[in-house]
Amino acid sequence: MVVSAVDPRERLGAAVGSGVVSADLVVPGGGQEVRQGWVSFEAGILTGIGTGAPPQTPVAHADVLLPGFVDQHCHGGGGASFSSAEPDQIRRVADVHLRHGTTTLVASLVSEAVATLLAQVEALAEAADRGIVAGIHLEGPWIARGKCGAHDPEVLRPPTHLEIANLLAAGRGFIRQVTLAPELPGAMPAIEQLVGAGVRVAIGHTECSLDIAQEAIACGATVATHLWNAMPPLGHRQPGPIAALLTAPEVYLEVVNDGVHVDPAVLRVTLDAAGGTRVVVMTDAMGAADASDGPYLLGGLDVMVTDRVARVVATGAIAGSTLTMDEAVGRARRVLGMGWQDLSNVAAGNAARAMGLVGVGAIEVGSAADLVLLTDHAELVTVVKSGVVLPGPATVTV
Repeated sequence: MVVSAVDPRERLGAAVGSGVVSADLVVPGGGQEVRQGWVSFEAGILTGIGTGAPPQTPVAHADVLLPGFVDQHCHGGGGASFSSAEPDQIRRVADVHLRHGTTTLVASLVSEAVATLLAQVEALAEAADRGIVAGIHLEGPWIARGKCGAHDPEVLRPPTHLEIANLLAAGRGFIRQVTLAPELPGAMPAIEQLVGAGVRVAIGHTECSLDIAQEAIACGATVATHLWNAMPPLGHRQPGPIAALLTAPEVYLEVVNDGVHVDPAVLRVTLDAAGGTRVVVMTDAMGAADASDGPYLLGGLDVMVTDRVARVVATGAIAGSTLTMDEAVGRARRVLGMGWQDLSNVAAGNAARAMGLVGVGAIEVGSAADLVLLTDHAELVTVVKSGVVLPGPATVTV
């Protein structure tokens, strides 16, 4: 099954496309880089990869061709939020990030009361069923009060079998990831219940020890939610969860590469420790991504965005980011000097594998024709979604 974040036939007013795209460097993601290459596609599916002169006039050309970005952790953008549960806002978030290269998007929700969360999940399941998003990520409410960050501490609670079952039913198979704190009462059975239902469990917003993190991984947890943030720091006598997450080969490590959440030196340490096949660059974007500074709501909390940094008004805690994936990739190239193959992995392939998404995150025959064309400096030139060439990124004002 080909999973895509957006159906251009419904939302972009165009047929799923056919044609050829060429680039000075084609980076499949996990495969051999192709110089002076091209890819062809029919009905929105990649049908060929070649070198030399393309078989027909390309519909787009650039210095570098990568798979379309896959963002597994995003709350909003363009002044809109997934937590609103409003179809127009859900569409707006997906469209804004699509034009910045995110061709596959998992919709994240912050912690809420039971009834509110169920309604949000139902709305996002409808959006996922229509191909607007690729799934749902529940970031809470089963997280630690002491590491709640931009989550309302009044709605946090331990997981229960019944609440999980009700949310899974409301999600209709589209809940792809759940972030929880494994030290909470009932967390280990919850991990097993979620994994048994095909959901990826992420360790995050936690105060857990090394031993508890290792137990959670043994129970099936396979993701670290924004590694380094909202968890105890790595210590040489009390290593905490970070040591477990860095050293477990089956765990994918989310990082927010905005220069605010994680210093570039720490991101280098992460890449050196885990390699380019486990790190996932994601946005953790809230409503101010590709929108103006000012006041916002994240869940039920007031947030102020100043100079593109979002903080909870009451506590000063970082409240997600204002990133888009093209910005995150550009920073990784310019600041960290990451190679193109690693960039393809951290911005697309790793997230697709982490979330169990098939047919996206790599340039290979049979996958979706979801592509981003970039300059040598990793600046976004063109986005192709299901073979449809989209207009370049444009700032959204609200």
